[in-house]
Formats: sequence, structure tokens, C-alpha cells
Amino acid sequence: MSLLQPFDRVKPFCGLIFAEPSMLDSSLKRLEEFLSPQERRSDFMPFTYTDYYCAEMGKPLFRCFVSFRDLIDPQFLPACKRLTQELEAGLAVANRRRVNLDPGYISLASVVIATAKNHSHRIPLRDGVYAHLEYVVRNGRLQPLDWTYPDFRSIDYMNFFTQLRRDLKDQLRRESAVAPD
Repeated sequence: MSLLQPFDRVKPFCGLIFAEPSMLDSSLKRLEEFLSPQERRSDFMPFTYTDYYCAEMGKPLFRCFVSFRDLIDPQFLPACKRLTQELEAGLAVANRRRVNLDPGYISLASVVIATAKNHSHRIPLRDGVYAHLEYVVRNGRLQPLDWTYPDFRSIDYMNFFTQLRRDLKDQLRRESAVAPD
């Protein structure tokens, strides 16, 4: 019989889609208060995989990912998704979002993002928030799944998350090397 254990800590991140780079600072400040200081930020990448957000946010759109320093329990995800929805609404003008925020985390085994949209492959977490498994790790490498979003299949995204997984491994190694007093 397996024994229940606490979850391994994970590295949080947030994906941001925006037309105005100025939307980053106010969004990230609140996320840093909730999570921890930023650790890594991707380059701005053109977001051309869908027109879904264009009518609301304009064109051209960009995507950026930001990771946060402190490792946390993966159960943070529903509360973080609620916070990001509040941030999106607070930054909206005339009921039109100016930024889309996708919180998630990377573990040694997978990359998960939060969503409020149900689908057959999504797992309910709490309060209307679902876990969307974006990648799994097989043979030490991130692998997309049948339902992985097209933009997450891009080499730029894969490179960012591969580096983020290295950051996580290094951080776990450093923290386990610290001997208690």
C-alpha cells in the first residue's frame, strides 16, 4: 500500500499575452506579492497561433513567460488563477482585457497550467479551476501531448520550459545540500 505524502514543491510561472508591454509591470507586481520575486523572464514572442484574443486586445500580440523564485506547494494553483482573473478584470478597459494571464507550474515530471474551461483531459481542482497538463517528462525531456496548445509546441516555448526545468533541478539540488543546524 502506498502512503500519503506531501506534494513535492514546484516552480510557479505565468504566461502573459498582451499587445501593450506596459501591462507586464502592474500584472507582475501583484504576482510577485502573491508568489515571490521574478526569477526568469522569456523574450517577447509574437503570438500568432490564434486570433482568439485579437478582437479584445488588438494586434500585434506577444507572449512572455515569467518564473518566480520560491518553490511552493502545487495546490497554490486555484488561488493563483483567481488572482490572475481579478488582475485581468482590474486592468481591463471598457470590459476588454488588456492582458491574458496563464498561471502554472513546472515540476520534475510535468508542466501544468490553470484554466477555467473544462475539457475531457482537464482535472477539476477547486472553485471552477482545472489543471491542464501541457507537457510530461519522458526520458529527461519535455514531451507535448495530443492536447498541447500549438504555441506550446514551438521551439521557443520548449526551450524556455527546458531551461526552467534545469532551474528547478538546480534549486532542488542546492536546497537539499544545505545541512540543517
